[in-house]
Amino acid sequence: MSHTGVDTITENRHRVSDLQRLAPPTEEVLVVSAAESAAVRRLARRLAGEYADRPLDNPQFLVTAEVAAAGLGDRLLARLADFRISGNRSGMLLLQGLPVDEPLPPTPADGTHPNPWTELAVSTSTQLMIMSVLGDVISYADEKSGCLVQDVCPVPGAENRQENTGSCLLELHTEDGFHPHMPHFLSLYCLRQDHEKSALTVSAGIRAVFAGLPADCVEALRRSAFRIRLASSFGGAGYSVPRPVLSGSVDDPDMCVDFHAMEALDAEGARALEILREGILRALVGVALQPGDLLIVDNRMAVHGRTGFRPRYDGNDRWLRRCFVVSDIRASRGSRYAASRVHRPL
Repeated sequence: MSHTGVDTITENRHRVSDLQRLAPPTEEVLVVSAAESAAVRRLARRLAGEYADRPLDNPQFLVTAEVAAAGLGDRLLARLADFRISGNRSGMLLLQGLPVDEPLPPTPADGTHPNPWTELAVSTSTQLMIMSVLGDVISYADEKSGCLVQDVCPVPGAENRQENTGSCLLELHTEDGFHPHMPHFLSLYCLRQDHEKSALTVSAGIRAVFAGLPADCVEALRRSAFRIRLASSFGGAGYSVPRPVLSGSVDDPDMCVDFHAMEALDAEGARALEILREGILRALVGVALQPGDLLIVDNRMAVHGRTGFRPRYDGNDRWLRRCFVVSDIRASRGSRYAASRVHRPL
């Protein structure tokens, strides 16, 4: 078996430093105007006010958030619908200029905001509304206690972990690719940037590299000859069932890969995985997320990661909020708690 290591990007740092950075205007970026942002803030506050006494995992609240999304405005809704249906070359969409809660509390020291969600009412409601345009919001009991909107920030002692609490280079991966009901889209909402403004969230889509893959490589990547080790938050012991890296359409495939935790089960697969990795590295794009940025990744066709940064643990460290959706909530009904969007532990 072959196991790709954590240093795959580290060995190619010159490529990371020379990344094409997302900057408007491109097909991957939508700049929200001041007027649109103010309207979204009002809508988010109204939604939060109506359900301030409810948990996020409340069926009525989530349905109301989806209905309220109609008020986000035609321009934003059209771009989200186009991304959901057609996607793009990089597999990610960056929304800039969305509202952020004021005043913003300190970045959580232990990786989880301890207070009621209404303290972050604007960003939470905004993220739920936007993501409901792309699918049905879900989460996992194994991860962040099943929170539907999760905090992503550095935690002391976790610096070198390959997970959201770390601050080292986060290897390129499909989010929860080992899970039988992995997310179809994920979003990262920036509340606070890192001190040096140097952390890049990076991504590459299979569309950017597929045409350059040799036919025998594609054939190998389509075999169920790969497995992904479970993330530490899901127990860390055990692997997914053998699965392909590429699946679906012959000309426009989906991709599920993890360059830290995936193993090829034979030499042919290992060679194909390495060819794919080289192509992905050449196609990387990145963005230094700023407050009010919401980055959406199509988890079915793009991998993502993050360059390293130096936390100070002073209450002002980098702070993102994460949310997942799937295109069909019914498919996982046997894996979730009753009347809940939260998946039972694996």
